[in-house]
Amino acid sequence: MLKLLLFCLLLVTCWPVALLALLLYPVIWLLLLPFQLVGIVVGGTLALIAALFTLPVRILRAV
Repeated sequence: MLKLLLFCLLLVTCWPVALLALLLYPVIWLLLLPFQLVGIVVGGTLALIAALFTLPVRILRAV
């Protein structure tokens, strides 16, 4: 909701910049998509490594 209000404020104050931002947003999103995917993969890998290191402790707690 805040982004919409900021966009409306930008549209009222400087409409050419708002239209340019509206047109460039999908292009920038597509350019940043691979970095988001790499972040998801790295986060999952680090979570897996953390789970492997804490597995013996969890097993000992269960006994």
